[in-house]
Amino acid sequence: MVQPFQAGETVTVNGAGYTLQKLLGKGKGGYSYLARRDGQPVVVKQIHHEPCEYYQFGDKLAAELHDYARLSAIGIAMPKLLDADRAAERLVKEYIAGETVYDMVLHDRLPAACLDQVRQMCRLLYAANTNIDYFPTNFILQDGVLYYVDYECNDYMDEWNFENWGVKYWSKTPEFLAHAAARG
Repeated sequence: MVQPFQAGETVTVNGAGYTLQKLLGKGKGGYSYLARRDGQPVVVKQIHHEPCEYYQFGDKLAAELHDYARLSAIGIAMPKLLDADRAAERLVKEYIAGETVYDMVLHDRLPAACLDQVRQMCRLLYAANTNIDYFPTNFILQDGVLYYVDYECNDYMDEWNFENWGVKYWSKTPEFLAHAAARG
């Protein structure tokens, strides 16, 4: 099992060193860190193999690469994939600076433009028979553009679309408040 790295550690991706600044988050597939190389901020994602009771995985790194290509072809705004290291199971992504939609909802400052932009993403995604993970920690607004900062996507299912699932977490609904309370 992969153990989380600590700030200040250096990890390599295909021989290039990246100094980790802080943990940005842990998802179903890995740990994402703000890192620097040559003074430039990037995100290094370390794939983990921790169990997830509600989601089944095969090759997580291959899935990330496949999903990135799929979402790129659809035209979803997301961080560029800069490098992938199969042996170390690490990705390097463009860093999108800003506050997550989750934090904006939590602090009552979600601009209407975010909802407009996620609905525009949905039009593109649904036409391509695709859903993404609409949980608001996966979205960052930077310079007026809403970015999906995860690469996870799946074939479309009504149950998991934005209107039936995701929207429950894009305002202070009972579901959002319960999650925020559990998160501490």
